[in-house]
Amino acid sequence: MMKGAIGGATTAATAGAQRAPQTAPQKASQRAAQKVAAPEGWKPAFFDSHQNETVVALTDLIIPATDTPGAKAAQVNRSIDLLLNESPAEARRKFLQGLAWLDGYALRTHGAPFVNCSPSQQTALLQSLDPAGRPSGEARPGVEFFREIKGRTVSGYYSSKIGREELNKGGRVPASFGCQHEGHTPAD
Repeated sequence: MMKGAIGGATTAATAGAQRAPQTAPQKASQRAAQKVAAPEGWKPAFFDSHQNETVVALTDLIIPATDTPGAKAAQVNRSIDLLLNESPAEARRKFLQGLAWLDGYALRTHGAPFVNCSPSQQTALLQSLDPAGRPSGEARPGVEFFREIKGRTVSGYYSSKIGREELNKGGRVPASFGCQHEGHTPAD
C-alpha cells in the first residue's frame, strides 16, 4: 500500500504532524535510519549543508516514518542531490530557487528558515502551497516547487530499497523487472 503522501498535497503536508505516537520498534527504526542517513564521510555533491537539511525536512514531511521507514530512512535527499547534480543547469537553478523561495516564505511568515520552524509551522507552510487550497498570490511561486519536491520524493522513495520493499509487501512486485526467460539474466 502506498504511503499517505501520494494522496494529495494536504495529506502529504499533514502526514508528519498527524502521525500517531511511536512505538518502541518505530523509535528504534527511526534512530537506525538517522545513523544511516548521515554516515561518516557522505557529503552532498550538489546541495550545501543547509539546502540538504531543508530537503531532508521536506521529504520527511512528505513521506514520514510510520509503521515503515520514511523518506529520511530511504535517504531520498541523496537521490535528489545526485539527480540534480547530473541535471541540466536550468533544472538545478530552478530547484535552488524553489528552496530559497521556501526559506524566504518561512522567514516572512515565521521569522526563521524552513528547517528552524516548528513541525506545525512547517506543515502550515506546506499546506498553504496546496493548489486545492487556493494559495494566495504570495504562495503561488511555491506551489510549483512543492509539486516538484513531492514528485522527486516519491520517485526517490519508491526507487530505494526501502520503497521497493514497501511496494512488495505481500509479494506483489517481482524482485526484478528484467527478463525471466531461460538463458536471460534478470537485472538486479
